[in-house]
Amino acid sequence: MNAGIILFLAFAIFLIIGVPVSISLGAASLCAVIFGGLSASSTVIAQRIFGGLQSTSIMAIAFFVLAGNLMTKGGISRRIVNFANCLVGNVRGGMSLALVLACAFFAALSGSAPATVIAIGTMLYGDMVDLGYPGDRTAGLLVVSGGLGPIIPPSIIMVIYCTLTGASVSNMFKQGMMIGITIMVVLMVEVLYFANKEKWPKQSVKRTGKEIFKIFLDAIPTLMTPIIILGGIYSGMLTATESAAVAVVWATIAGLFIYKEITLKDLIPILKDSAKSSAMILFIIAASTAFSWVFTFSGASQLLVDTVIAMNLNKTLFCLVVAIILLIFGTFMEGTAIAVLLVPVLWPIAQSMGIDVIHFGMIVCVSNVVGTMTPPVAVNIFSASTVSKLKMGEIAKAEIPFLIGYVAVFLLCVFSSTFCTFLI
Repeated sequence: MNAGIILFLAFAIFLIIGVPVSISLGAASLCAVIFGGLSASSTVIAQRIFGGLQSTSIMAIAFFVLAGNLMTKGGISRRIVNFANCLVGNVRGGMSLALVLACAFFAALSGSAPATVIAIGTMLYGDMVDLGYPGDRTAGLLVVSGGLGPIIPPSIIMVIYCTLTGASVSNMFKQGMMIGITIMVVLMVEVLYFANKEKWPKQSVKRTGKEIFKIFLDAIPTLMTPIIILGGIYSGMLTATESAAVAVVWATIAGLFIYKEITLKDLIPILKDSAKSSAMILFIIAASTAFSWVFTFSGASQLLVDTVIAMNLNKTLFCLVVAIILLIFGTFMEGTAIAVLLVPVLWPIAQSMGIDVIHFGMIVCVSNVVGTMTPPVAVNIFSASTVSKLKMGEIAKAEIPFLIGYVAVFLLCVFSSTFCTFLI
């Protein structure tokens, strides 16, 4: 147990003195092994870091990041934005509504929260600020809207959860779609409220029916992308990783031959940018894998389980306690690592209490997305900071109203099994 205390104490100290999150996770794990009296060699940390990336599910992240960049450079993301703006752009705060809607569309392509933030933020953020939208509020909305990425299928975290529990990927995706749409509606209602309260800009562009139809025709190859990807998954022909690879192929075809906005020469810098973005995310995942192993090996995770069991909770209270635990872990660990660490431990308890596997899965998946928006391990905020050039603190403060709406839907998932299972 001493190792567990050292693990969290060292991690906190490293963060306070300004060490990057990924390095803090690895260094804290090393400190716990060296000074915590564990019967393990320090070399195990390096082994766990490299081992944490030896997964086909993890490969999907790099594929989806690459697909996101190809979509951005190849014109797909812009046509998503144009189509979304065509639908909702001509009301006060319309571009913010378009941002939320575009994130929902892109979520069905990428399956990744940071990829959604970067792709849609790159397309919309600069123009919105130039038109008079508040920069911090827009970045905050981008962070929370990007959280639709792992909820609206395809979703990497859902596939991992199903792998760990044996749940149906198809059923998880059905419920994820419904919950994602609910979150989207909540965010759009909040946007309308703040747009009128703070007098955000209103576009006065009037489009004819012919122009709207032309925009729709132009967006058809883009709108076909989620149909191709999700159709492959629902039919059982593709895994999540394979669907990510298909997304890359389709994005390349669309960019090179349909929209003709990229050339073969453009592929090299796109690959380089994607490698850099993927490396940042994968480094955090790899280091958090080592952190998770030390947490388990030290006995701290078992103590947590024993404490929960000793509380003798009913289903609702157990789900609430699990949600709180996941939210706390989400502030300093990557969602995939949390799932791999805690689901095998907590799911047997939930199963023995008669909790539905899809209901429990929605709690796990949505809570992990909330973790991408809460410092210090907040890849969505990192991504939005890259796009907006704002400080993380400014973005974290501005996102709070929208995060409250997101968390409200999450609490509905926690307290209502029907809300999480009525489509299956």
